[in-house]
Amino acid sequence: MTPLRTLILAAGLAAPLLAHADWLVGVAGPFTGQYASAGDQIKKGAEAAAADINAKGGVLGQKIKLEYGDDACDPKQAVAVANALVNKKVQFVHGHWCSSSTIPASDIYNDADILMATVSTNPQVTERGLKNLFRIMGRDDQQGSVIGQWIATKFKDKKVAVLDDKSAYGKGLADEIAKAMSAAGKEPALRESLTAGEKDYSGIVTRLKNAGVDVLAYGGYHTEVALLLRQSDQVGLPLVIVGGDTMTNSELVSAAGQLADRVYFTFTPDPRKNPQAAPIVERFRAAQIEPEGYVLYAYAALQLFEQAVTQAGGVERAKLEPVLRKGTFDTAIGTLEFDEKGDLKKPAFAIYKWTGGRYDYAE
Repeated sequence: MTPLRTLILAAGLAAPLLAHADWLVGVAGPFTGQYASAGDQIKKGAEAAAADINAKGGVLGQKIKLEYGDDACDPKQAVAVANALVNKKVQFVHGHWCSSSTIPASDIYNDADILMATVSTNPQVTERGLKNLFRIMGRDDQQGSVIGQWIATKFKDKKVAVLDDKSAYGKGLADEIAKAMSAAGKEPALRESLTAGEKDYSGIVTRLKNAGVDVLAYGGYHTEVALLLRQSDQVGLPLVIVGGDTMTNSELVSAAGQLADRVYFTFTPDPRKNPQAAPIVERFRAAQIEPEGYVLYAYAALQLFEQAVTQAGGVERAKLEPVLRKGTFDTAIGTLEFDEKGDLKKPAFAIYKWTGGRYDYAE
């Protein structure tokens, strides 16, 4: 039993999962590597949800067992994970996290008639005509538009650069931000890219400083943001950074310290403040787990599975897909309804700011 499971049980979140579960649900994401903290959030949410559902008798009288697949946010590894989960005969998947992993993996699940819920935000996730995908948060063209318009208003008198990490998620988001800024009459002072995973971004920081940039709109993950904050501060550049949904990770604060207070980002309306989720949030916190970022999204993905299978009377694609396509599902992150592409009918994004180690809505 993992330490996390022990914590969950000690806090009374639910009874332990049975060793011989009937429903096999795959959970895929970056459980190792530089984005492992996001994978940890996903695992916490999925474990708690499966335990809670099983404590109530499971789904149609059968228990849920989770099968994890670590893709480390690498597309090739994601394909291997997807094939492994198919071979293990999972019946539903929550994953992947990085869009660059979700896109190739989803083709494999689709061929195997396995439905999936994902938080990956690149528009191409649902623009390829696959019918097995259900995205439980908004898209980058939506949050990019929110960021770009907000920057054009909030920082109308500041120089703003747009930077991405060359990933499917990061470049896609940065392109949408730049497009929205331009449409609002605010042209980026610079448009650059970096290579994720490097440790020295002094070259980019120097270009930002020489161009007189005050604000950086960033498409990418929290790991590089911490480095950019520290290295810009070292050269006397008090850079403000505006990013997307991956900035919810408290690892950013651990790595950047007080400099994280310069970070704004978009995320969906905070699910921790959803009255429907209050008992779940309370139990997480009693277990010393803060349900930030993607914790409640993973929890909601399992709730989606539970409700859809119950309504469909089974997990077969022919039964389950129409229910997911047309149904309404009450979850920890709110009410979910999907369009024909598998996107949310009512997506929403808000602007947040890190302050003193916590994030909340920006003023």
